[in-house]
Amino acid sequence: MMSALVRSLVILLWAGTAPALAQLTSIYHPTPPEAVGAKPLPSHLEGQKNREFQECPHCPVMVGIPAGTFTMGSPKSEFGRFDSESPQHDVSIKAFALGKYDITNDQFLEFLRSSGYQPAPCNRTLDLKWRSPGRGLAYTPGYDDEPPKWPAVCLDWHDAEAYIGWLNATVRRLRPELAGTLGPYRLPSEAEWEYAARAGTTTARWWGDPIGIDHANCNGCGSKWDDRLLADVDSFRPNLFGLYGMLGNAWQWTADCWHPNYLHAPNNGSAWTEKNCGKHVIRGGSWDNLPVFVRSASRSASTADGGEYDYSSLTGFRVARDLP
Repeated sequence: MMSALVRSLVILLWAGTAPALAQLTSIYHPTPPEAVGAKPLPSHLEGQKNREFQECPHCPVMVGIPAGTFTMGSPKSEFGRFDSESPQHDVSIKAFALGKYDITNDQFLEFLRSSGYQPAPCNRTLDLKWRSPGRGLAYTPGYDDEPPKWPAVCLDWHDAEAYIGWLNATVRRLRPELAGTLGPYRLPSEAEWEYAARAGTTTARWWGDPIGIDHANCNGCGSKWDDRLLADVDSFRPNLFGLYGMLGNAWQWTADCWHPNYLHAPNNGSAWTEKNCGKHVIRGGSWDNLPVFVRSASRSASTADGGEYDYSSLTGFRVARDLP
């Protein structure tokens, strides 16, 4: 369980995001669908709604993440760690916003219907792919309609970037003052992702070191979905930053190119990129992974087109946003 000290630290850090969030929450902040019939929030999340915003009717719900410094990577004593998670190093993170949930099937279908974009198959042998025939029609990869609140998977890195490009164009149309600017939405850097997943904790997972029971969806997480199928994005408790599903269920793309370790990694929270990036970092683990992959420090990689192993069939994403 989280200590009172960690909760107090999170609340203190959050105070620094208030001015930037005030500008965004005044733009568009309807009552979110999950608020209807929702259970009361835990005490440490009672003020969470003040840190959430939704910039447009079709935009993801975002959560303000406070600035801070954390130790990235895992100690040698952490069970299940890999050498790619070292050396541990301190990273400073600027305040930013991150999606409260993974992008869902419903949200990705809206993008396909609006744009006509056609993702490549994530499994060419089975021809498993999103179908976007145009005329405002789009279909999930499964043979039947998949649940709308499942995380959108069967997506490669380029598909995530295409969605973000559409989202930015949508926001710029609604907010002319953003015309000619980059973003504001993007993939999170790997450092931002881990900082947000830890939410002020230093244990293997935000809820502690043991995998426990029913904290996430994986092959050994003790949930009813384990190693069988995806779960809705809000199926488990949020972490102390109010983010749902950061660990397990579906891998998540980040902006970073893959590097086999953290030697010479940036310490300012920026994405570690380079020309001709052959692989990008994915984080969080998925429903069919063992618990060692469902840790805040665990990292893996996949080619941008999802061509390595079957990671693309297990991978989705959530968006980040720069704050004013």
